Amino acid sequence: MSEMRLIVAGAGGRMGRALTRAISETEGGVLAGALEAPGSELLGKDAGVLAGLPANGVQVSADLWAMSAEADGILDFTVPAATIANVAIAAQRGLVHVIGTTGLSASDDAVIKSVTNRAVVVKSGNMSLGVNLLTALVKRVAQSLGDTFDIEIVETHHRAKIDAPSGTALMLGEAAASGRGISLGDHSARGRDGITGARRTGDIGFASLRGGTAAGDHSVSFLGPFERLTLSHHAEDRMLFAHGALKAALWAHGKKPGLYSMADVLGLGDT
Repeated sequence: MSEMRLIVAGAGGRMGRALTRAISETEGGVLAGALEAPGSELLGKDAGVLAGLPANGVQVSADLWAMSAEADGILDFTVPAATIANVAIAAQRGLVHVIGTTGLSASDDAVIKSVTNRAVVVKSGNMSLGVNLLTALVKRVAQSLGDTFDIEIVETHHRAKIDAPSGTALMLGEAAASGRGISLGDHSARGRDGITGARRTGDIGFASLRGGTAAGDHSVSFLGPFERLTLSHHAEDRMLFAHGALKAALWAHGKKPGLYSMADVLGLGDT
């Protein structure tokens, strides 16, 4: 199979630059476009130079329709409004759409799902192997331990992150809720402050820490009578997520239309 021609959305951001570097380091993929928002000061810049690489001749543009004419996929770690704007064009062009954007609402998810009868979408709150293995373990432990064990999820990210809890924390929460056979929406405890009263049995708690340059730390604690079990993952560099997203795109190339997750990419779909 020929190289997969990929567009990087948000090419000037931290993850966009990491994705450009990952493509340059990975056999099977080639950079076909670099997308930024209309009015960005980066429009017209060379995507390779922005990523700390030699110039590659791919200029940053705001015209997804034009650049997608000769592309096979788009790697999208942007913001919800941008991702949703990209969904229709990606589906119309038949692009594999890898979505790592966090902070998506239920209505955003519905828009994404609406195109998967004709488009290939891989969507995940986290693209790393370790986190997806952690998610499978969290579900299994939650199944095994009763509600005498309280579940608390703590995540730490760099000071510039704009959404909380992180998409990964919510993914872990969904795994825990699934293991317990409950709805996360009905059993989610966030933002404790002041006189909150005793902890409600069955709740899944979230705490979000922000500061420095942390790429992403997540822990899930099961706190029972006289004992605690904590499962954790520490990301040391966002290149981890970039390579995971590229792996997802290459895996999805040629797949039937549908909504896939990193669990599918990694063969963990039955956990």
